[in-house]
Amino acid sequence: MSFDALWAELEPVGRAPSGGYRRFAWTREDLTLRSWFASAAAARGLDLSVDRAGNQWAWWGPPSVPGVVAGSHLDSVPDGGAFDGPLGVVSAFCAISALQSSGFVPSRPIGVVNFADEEGARFGVACAGSRLLTGALPAERALALRDSDGVTMADALRAAGRAAPAADPEAVRRVGVFVELHVEQGRGLIDLGASIGVGTAIWPHGRWRVDLVGEANHAGTTRLADRRDPMLDYARLVLAARDAAERHGGVATCGKVRVEPNGVNAIPSRVTAWVDARAPSAEAVRRVIASLGAPTTEESWTDETVFDAALRARLTAVLDNPPQLSTGAGHDAGILAATGVPSTMLFVRNPTGVSHSPAEFAERDDCLAGVEALTAVLQDLAR
Repeated sequence: MSFDALWAELEPVGRAPSGGYRRFAWTREDLTLRSWFASAAAARGLDLSVDRAGNQWAWWGPPSVPGVVAGSHLDSVPDGGAFDGPLGVVSAFCAISALQSSGFVPSRPIGVVNFADEEGARFGVACAGSRLLTGALPAERALALRDSDGVTMADALRAAGRAAPAADPEAVRRVGVFVELHVEQGRGLIDLGASIGVGTAIWPHGRWRVDLVGEANHAGTTRLADRRDPMLDYARLVLAARDAAERHGGVATCGKVRVEPNGVNAIPSRVTAWVDARAPSAEAVRRVIASLGAPTTEESWTDETVFDAALRARLTAVLDNPPQLSTGAGHDAGILAATGVPSTMLFVRNPTGVSHSPAEFAERDDCLAGVEALTAVLQDLAR
């Protein structure tokens, strides 16, 4: 099946009125995507397995270990774009189809992976599937996480017919090399005039919760001098995060907020906000958070990831020296790299430079160039 046909199968799943996607972990849409992954694996004669953390794997070739793995994730942020994650999974299946059609016989197994809950859009922890897999996220903590409706991950897994997750060292040992193809989520390749790039590193980044407490009261009868309005503290937090990021050479975003009781004519009693902060160094990120002037609770943290130098050199040789670039976006490749799995990324140009938005895009010719590049890389690594 061609790239266009595979892409068309995914296109309607979880489509939102905004034109973006709502594909959250362990929902009906997510289960539809998992079923699609299983069907794509079966169509290519691949062996399907699910690890103890809930990630899906499709394997081709000899049963020896370790193997060469490509893939990404299928879930999305709220109203996210079509390409973030699915492009890597579709491209991996297309690369295997191309290798099979050419008569290539791998001497190492080649795998495709769909990591669960990469975005963390529902339960708040990014790369949850790969973190659970490697033990970076303890299962007991993950099970207690709650979504915006108060549903725990434990409840969501039960509703989806899944067992409680656990680390799976055996599944990790099957991965000898991981190459994650991903749409670029910025303007690096636009500025470089290239359709494909090789990833060098991921900035350190984290997410923090800030609880701001006030006093509920009437919006029309409470004098300004008598108010304890936590929305004012939230406004100061947003401005402080922007200012601190500028001063320390990073980025910071207050992209999620929960207001209680959330009435238009009521002064809030509590505001819960989340801050996402990233920078070229861990020290800079910590300085941003320390500058906020509010108590914070760290919900996730990822150190800087420098991708395997030897693997990057091999990719650049195979692909005739494409540009190399780092990213401020987190990825499952970074979680596996931190565990010791040789990993890197292939980026496909995004002409809008926009991601986590319906405006996210990749030209068809660039997508096909990505498939061609990934096919060459897999062939080289599995020969």
